[in-house]
Amino acid sequence: MIGGGQLARMAHDAAIPLGVRFRLLADTPQDSAALAVNDVVLGDYRDLETLRRFAAGCDVITFDHEHVPTEHLRTLLAEGVNVRPGPDALVFAQDKGLMRAKLDSLGVPCPRHRLVADPADVTQFAQEGDGYPVVLKTTRGGYDGKGVWVVKDEAEAAEPFRAGVPVLAEEKVDFVRELAADVVRSPHGQAVAYPVVESVQKDGICHEVVAPAPNLSAHLAAEAQALALRIAGELDITGHLAVELFETRDGRVLVNELAMRPHNSGHWSIDGAVTSQFENHIRAVLDLPLGDPRPRQPWTVMVNVLGGDYPDMYSAYLHCLARDPGLRIHMYGKDVKPGRKVGHVTVFGDDLEDVRERARHAAAYLRGDITE
Repeated sequence: MIGGGQLARMAHDAAIPLGVRFRLLADTPQDSAALAVNDVVLGDYRDLETLRRFAAGCDVITFDHEHVPTEHLRTLLAEGVNVRPGPDALVFAQDKGLMRAKLDSLGVPCPRHRLVADPADVTQFAQEGDGYPVVLKTTRGGYDGKGVWVVKDEAEAAEPFRAGVPVLAEEKVDFVRELAADVVRSPHGQAVAYPVVESVQKDGICHEVVAPAPNLSAHLAAEAQALALRIAGELDITGHLAVELFETRDGRVLVNELAMRPHNSGHWSIDGAVTSQFENHIRAVLDLPLGDPRPRQPWTVMVNVLGGDYPDMYSAYLHCLARDPGLRIHMYGKDVKPGRKVGHVTVFGDDLEDVRERARHAAAYLRGDITE
């Protein structure tokens, strides 16, 4: 796996009971996954020779991020390396402009959008619709809210163009809530779909996930799952695909983003599903039969733990485990810094309000927001 973050760490955990030997390309020995994986190679994922050396002896290469240069992946593929998902699919998660163009060609419902050349062009785009505010995104390099701006006028629209990459303008959707449809597809075309979840974002970062999405009609849930499965098939994706969606006030879903790797919206599945997103991603890239994605309990709530001003979480950790034996805590081995994802908590059961309160309390206590 290329990338040493928490996604790689959790994928490694899923690989262990399958007997899968795991090699990691990390930036530093302190990367989240590098602290847990035995076979670690340190190097720059942007360097082709480093990638070649890393891939030697590996059956399959997969990723915990989308930032490996597409041309390097095409070279590896031409040299006989199994790259999954392949570069022709992954490019649509790497480049938002290409993603929108491809989804348009497939007739997939998306927010109104187009590439813009400068701030004046953003104003023209705004005038073609309902005016400002407008959402601007750099086509490459953004994640967790980075590379995304909600601008209220032409002066604010200047900032994204300083990044030196193409900028995509999108209408600001008046949505009811954000959803995510997570699916996994194998090379021979087997696919599974997890329940559609509600995803709550704060400052561009996933804060809370509820599985399944409360009060989502069976019709719209099935439509979202079918849409995600169709995208996975049309793009020939191998592995996990997260389709981030807006649920609109008139009862539709619009595609916001794609991620072709395990995703924050699927972390609930480690404890809450028969087979986690991480295990199914490993199974898929190795072309093994996929596991059952159904939930174990009627409700599962996952809340991210972001670092705050309280760097020592150990005493809080002990308190949370003692207070709630049914709580599951996952820490990523990262230094605690304000706003940084350092872990997540999961609770499942048959009473949504009880499950949600317990998960929120634990995450808030770990952050130091509450002390009782």
